[in-house]
Amino acid sequence: MNFLRLFGLLILPVLLSACGNGPLNDPYPAADRDSNILYSSFEERPKHLDPARSYASNEAEFTAQIYEPPLQYHYLKRPYTLIPLTAAQMPTVTYYDAAGRPLPATAPVSAIAESVYEIHIRPGIYYQPHPAFAHDAQGKLRYQDMKPGDWHGIQTLGDFRYSGTRELVAADYVYEIKRLAAPQLNSPILGVMAEYIIGLKDYAARLEKVARSLPRGAYPDLQRYPLAGAEVVDRYTYRIKLRGKYPQFLYWLAMPFFAPVPPEADRFYAQPGMAERNLSLDWYPVGTGAYMLTRNNPNRQMVLERNPDFHGETYPRTGEPGDAAAGLLKDGGKPLPFIDKVVFSLEKETIPYWNKFLQGYYDASGISSDSFDQAVQINAQGVAQPSEAMRAKGIRLTTAVRPTSSYTGFNMLDSTVGGSSERARKLRQAIAIAVDYEEYISIFANGRGIPAQGPIPPGIFGYVGGAAGVNPVVYRLVNGQPVRRPIAEARRLLAEAGYPDGRDAKTGAPLVLYFDTNASGPDAASRLSWITKQFAKLNIQLVVRSTDYNRFQDKMRRGTEQIFEWGWNADYPDPENFLFLLYGPNMKVGKNGENAANYSNPEYDRLFDQMKYLDNGPERQAIIDRMVNIVRADSPWLFGFFPKAFSLSHAWVAPSKPNVMAYNTLKYRRIDPKLREKLRDQWNQPVLWPLLLLLLALIAALAPALWAWRQRERSVAR
Repeated sequence: MNFLRLFGLLILPVLLSACGNGPLNDPYPAADRDSNILYSSFEERPKHLDPARSYASNEAEFTAQIYEPPLQYHYLKRPYTLIPLTAAQMPTVTYYDAAGRPLPATAPVSAIAESVYEIHIRPGIYYQPHPAFAHDAQGKLRYQDMKPGDWHGIQTLGDFRYSGTRELVAADYVYEIKRLAAPQLNSPILGVMAEYIIGLKDYAARLEKVARSLPRGAYPDLQRYPLAGAEVVDRYTYRIKLRGKYPQFLYWLAMPFFAPVPPEADRFYAQPGMAERNLSLDWYPVGTGAYMLTRNNPNRQMVLERNPDFHGETYPRTGEPGDAAAGLLKDGGKPLPFIDKVVFSLEKETIPYWNKFLQGYYDASGISSDSFDQAVQINAQGVAQPSEAMRAKGIRLTTAVRPTSSYTGFNMLDSTVGGSSERARKLRQAIAIAVDYEEYISIFANGRGIPAQGPIPPGIFGYVGGAAGVNPVVYRLVNGQPVRRPIAEARRLLAEAGYPDGRDAKTGAPLVLYFDTNASGPDAASRLSWITKQFAKLNIQLVVRSTDYNRFQDKMRRGTEQIFEWGWNADYPDPENFLFLLYGPNMKVGKNGENAANYSNPEYDRLFDQMKYLDNGPERQAIIDRMVNIVRADSPWLFGFFPKAFSLSHAWVAPSKPNVMAYNTLKYRRIDPKLREKLRDQWNQPVLWPLLLLLLALIAALAPALWAWRQRERSVAR
């Protein structure tokens, strides 16, 4: 009986907890039930949250919510469109000649010596609460000159008793541009910007000298050192001066690199004792955005909370055709952000993450290869849709083509596959037909991609979709749809190139080509086997040469590879950022540029020089069309495919539109917490019958022994 009492004491709390507040497996505090909190995850700790240093997508998930550059991308419009964020209107640009005289907007590029961008910031924007802005009764900053005794009880940013705020001013933007040149920050874009922002290269050299003259660890006061290419006009206006004409600079003004940093924050974090406590802009950013980072524990959880001093913004009232029908305009004109708090939990393994999503403990999810078949099904028209199991739970599937190009390139300096001869061109065209990227997408990408018809992906100005955008070298139109040309046409082209049936017409020797890669492992083996079989369709013997990353890169720099696989992810949504990958002066060999194929076509280069400086419009589109047709005919690439991003979201998450160029989109997200808790409770009901069954089984097993023992005890007593 004592045993049964003990068992009852153990099982009773479990039974009672089933009647408690929320499911037994809920990983979040009970106090947060029904709260307006979005739950997400991260796989890898952000290395940098300082806007001058951060350049990784996993870091942008946080920095883009906190920092506000002057411009941003319209949430709904495609092609991707820049609009003001903190700027009062789009920047104005004035061109000057070498004598400093203003030029008209139509002036030829050769006449433009300098471009001056003037940016007006809206008044009334304030920073998030932060100790760097805290003032004492005399109006002095409390924490700008901390002594050793002041550190008692302070380990995190939340341990500072006082905080404050101040208005955003133009000087904060100029200060951040100067920080790009700070030697201790090693900004990844200094090299690029030094080519354009006047005086930035010399400014970096000057700061290097200043740093050497200061005590170890001291931070130079950048306000003491003017920069010719960035100047304050008045409290809310600043100018950036560039060499020549660089219209793509506007896209950089939508990146955190050009967000404001208050000098008070730099001085605050530069004090002795801060670094030892992980107190820095890399750990605790200071911004004007909709959210602020209130918890940074990269080994467990990171938390963003609504910025109480956020200046306010409204959800867009207009978008693209179809957005209203998709429910994307229901919140038009409503104040942002909708969500009070965002909790990111560390998830290194995909299976636990996926299971928690299905249980409702994450609001949205990507789709790994392991869970793809469970989550997605492809209908008869080849369109991806949620599986029946997902639809039964109200889960939606959203897809978006990434601004990424994944392609196979020919080294145009190679004596066999390269060059502009008709023989080499037809060889490349034959291979382009034979390598079936539709099959590749189906096998290796779970259908997550679209075959590329040229170098520009959808969503970028210059892309042409539908029948008009089909690559006629590789495809023909059948009932208005592109169909890959038959292998017989590829064999005909191969024969015209001098390799009938895959053999040299003059020598009879088999055609042997070489594929260079740094890929390794089981997944790579199957992929490389597949591409070998594609060349075998033409009786071409493909030899795979796998090397380590460093040696592969060295081959690319020296131009000793023949055929290679490559990719490019856009920095900004301009066709120049893709078409420059085939620009002759940008070739890899000799110039260390991004033209990995070392392609050079004088007409293409001439058109690129025109296109680069034009505004989006019919004239620019016409030039782009001519450039794309040139590279289709020359075939320096097998254009490959543009990957698709797949994401799932629960019924309580309002419909959203993927914006693969912008990261500051948390402010547009909305959830229904009550529906979430209701469905979570339904999906996570405790299964108690096994415990009850175990209890009955134990009783049944122990009853005879207990009865016999009891009888024995009684007999002894008698």
